[in-house]
Amino acid sequence: MGSIVDLILLIVVANGAPVFMRFVFAGYCAWPIDFGKQLADGQPLFGKSKTWRGVVAALSVTPVFALLLGYSVATGFLLAAFSMLGDLSSSFIKRRMHMRPSSMALFLDQIPEAFFPAVVLMDVFSLNIGSVILVVAIFIVLELSLSRLLYKWGVRKRPY
Repeated sequence: MGSIVDLILLIVVANGAPVFMRFVFAGYCAWPIDFGKQLADGQPLFGKSKTWRGVVAALSVTPVFALLLGYSVATGFLLAAFSMLGDLSSSFIKRRMHMRPSSMALFLDQIPEAFFPAVVLMDVFSLNIGSVILVVAIFIVLELSLSRLLYKWGVRKRPY
């Protein structure tokens, strides 16, 4: 059975892997997931900042960290997949609201990325709904704090 600390660490890894890969690879392999297609509202499905490179990074790095923490590859893969699904969901909503890619939407940018994997893996990490809410709250604080730090270090383009 897992711990809340492990879950939060893995969520941070899943969401941080795309950021670090963008930093490492710059513009290389940055193909948009939506291939630049627009919906009837004239907005892209997700936007150019949601790339295959980022999804592959999350899906490959998170299972390695899961193994290091004593979890299965499947747990790491599921966690990364649902975290990325949360990220894509918030991007989809932001595009429908005509917000530009990489713009800040407090809580919308953080909640789905932590909530989706926490709910899916409740049994693995022995969570109840109160624990899920705690995980999401801690992730919000960590994500906002780490984003500012990574911006200062030049890893992120924006402090959010």
